[in-house]
Amino acid sequence: MSDVGQGGGIGTRNADRGARIDLLGIYLNDHLAGSTIGSRRIHYMVRALRDSPLAEALRPIAGEIAQDRASLLDIMSRLGVPARRYKILAAETAERAGRLKPNGRLLRRSPLTSVVELEFLQLGVEGKAAGWRMLRRLAESDGRLDRQQLDDLIERAQRQLRTLEELRLQHAEKALQTR
Repeated sequence: MSDVGQGGGIGTRNADRGARIDLLGIYLNDHLAGSTIGSRRIHYMVRALRDSPLAEALRPIAGEIAQDRASLLDIMSRLGVPARRYKILAAETAERAGRLKPNGRLLRRSPLTSVVELEFLQLGVEGKAAGWRMLRRLAESDGRLDRQQLDDLIERAQRQLRTLEELRLQHAEKALQTR
């Protein structure tokens, strides 16, 4: 079944649910790209920070973010939304390019690097949580979406945000205090 959207374009609708599969596919693939960037960045941070207390604190969140990405791929599969490889490749390239940002140091990490990376991760988790909340709303009318799974993903994102905020504030205070 087709439907003319507000923008005048034609989009595919799921006949019994009213979901715009074409737009939902774009939306979910954008979230997949974001989750690719976030997952790669936090794993990079854990490796770069080695056995530091920050790496130890981030390690469980890194595992959860990887699980969240897998959950998104599973949800996309259940909805019949294919993962767009070009978006994933673009995200991987963007994450690698982000590592090249000058930090005021030539050979080692600046004290601000972790602060900025933690803020970046927070923004990603905020976006992820927004996506889970949107899917949770759709779950009210789409039986392919598991309400409990989405509730759990939303709660986990909230826990991740609390932890990242505490870590960010600790590292910002350390980095910005005068010596």
